[in-house]
Amino acid sequence: MKAILTLDNLASGLVTTIWTPVFVAIFLAIIAYAFWPRNKAAFDDAASLPLREE
Repeated sequence: MKAILTLDNLASGLVTTIWTPVFVAIFLAIIAYAFWPRNKAAFDDAASLPLREE
């Protein structure tokens, strides 16, 4: 039985081999940015914006 190369098979292979690790890396970079100690003050200021009365 010979495998048939279709657009679905090609797209599925492309997604699992290239895009999944790329999106995992982007997600981990966002998480690292959010929890980086240097950004704590900026996030604390942003969190208190809705509670400010000006």
